[in-house]
Amino acid sequence: MARYLWTLFIAMVPLVELRGAIPFGVGMGVPIYWAIAIAMLGNMIPVPFIFFFARRILEWGADKPVIGKFFSWCLEKGHKGGEKLKEKAGKGMFWALLLFVGIPLPGTGAWTGTLAASMLDLDFKKSIVAVLCGCALAAVIISVLTVLGFGAWFGLTS
Repeated sequence: MARYLWTLFIAMVPLVELRGAIPFGVGMGVPIYWAIAIAMLGNMIPVPFIFFFARRILEWGADKPVIGKFFSWCLEKGHKGGEKLKEKAGKGMFWALLLFVGIPLPGTGAWTGTLAASMLDLDFKKSIVAVLCGCALAAVIISVLTVLGFGAWFGLTS
């Protein structure tokens, strides 16, 4: 049971998200289909909170002594991500957000995508659907890479 919970919690961590949770879960013996489902759930749990509260909290803390630099960095990252997304997307914002979250590159994912959607004042429901679909795309890509990686590793070591 612990490995399932760890997979869930790892998927909630910013920057790591399901991109780290799926390989971790599979590596710990969680069946791939459960690792995908649990990681997607864990990755989506923080999304509504990020959408509604992260911007306010970051703006509040940006000028505070200890946390100010980090909060300012997060605000800047969300703003830059949002502006890049807006610039490239035009009217196809849904698809741009989906691809931004779904293509597993450093600095992209549900946390950053949701923060960018919040910064751009996008529609909540459309944003959530785009992020969910993006998580599904990322889960497929990461799962394929995980299966290939573990297959190659254990094929080479046997």
